[in-house]
Amino acid sequence: EDLIVVKTNPHHSPIQLSKMQIYYSAIVTLLLSDSFDVTRGLAFGGTQRNSATDDRSAATACNRRTMLTTAVRTVASAATLLTLPDYSEAFENKISNKYDDRPKRKGPQPQDLGVSKRKDMDGEMYQGLKQCGAAPNCFSSTDLDDPDHLIPAWKWPSGLTKKDAFEQLAKTVKAYVPGQKDIDGGGFKVMTVDTDKGYIYVQFEALKNGYIDDFELAYIDGLGGGDSVQVRSSSRVGYLDFGVNAKRINFIAKALRAEGWKAEGVDPSTHEFYVMENSRQ
Repeated sequence: EDLIVVKTNPHHSPIQLSKMQIYYSAIVTLLLSDSFDVTRGLAFGGTQRNSATDDRSAATACNRRTMLTTAVRTVASAATLLTLPDYSEAFENKISNKYDDRPKRKGPQPQDLGVSKRKDMDGEMYQGLKQCGAAPNCFSSTDLDDPDHLIPAWKWPSGLTKKDAFEQLAKTVKAYVPGQKDIDGGGFKVMTVDTDKGYIYVQFEALKNGYIDDFELAYIDGLGGGDSVQVRSSSRVGYLDFGVNAKRINFIAKALRAEGWKAEGVDPSTHEFYVMENSRQ
């Protein structure tokens, strides 16, 4: 058997080391489990590619999807424990100072945000935003293989140029209301606005624990027509988001519809898995 060696920092406390052991144990368990062999397609209700038995029953697929969900939840929970607290302040537009003394678990910023080459379930390359993965805490309009996380792209009104559209998007995002529907109370910050290329990146923060969610709007040439904006909203930490990403997307989409955009939000009837998982107490 191969030996997995994990390097640790000599400054880690015993508690931190214990959390690391839990985290890596969970990863090893996932790697050794049958569920690791499940492709993304099977995980989201499809069929496993190149399977020796093409008529695999729906009951088996459901069971393996449950196995994968359990494994991902275990690893995500362990990763949340491992995330070291950050005592930095929330964004300036936070709604309250009440929890300023609490350690925040922002999570590391993903290194592969933005428009980039991605690989679909068939192994084909395409230009898109970061894929969501298995956890029900993310939505994207470019991950076409993933119906549990897929949402429609937004379309700007006729008569607008791409630059006009992204200027309007930036204005709408900057008018976002922290604390709406009891989410994003830690405020938000627009990190990137490029109206020429067509890209906006925003960070939203939870008030109490300081969780950071990444929100992106992008124009991708050749995807969805010349008037389409691709959307992605995702949590960094944990397995569930308790409806936060859906509420955020729906709030911004509603504001855009008032400006004449065709901007659909997250419909619970088409995202039953997300609703079911995030309804758990």
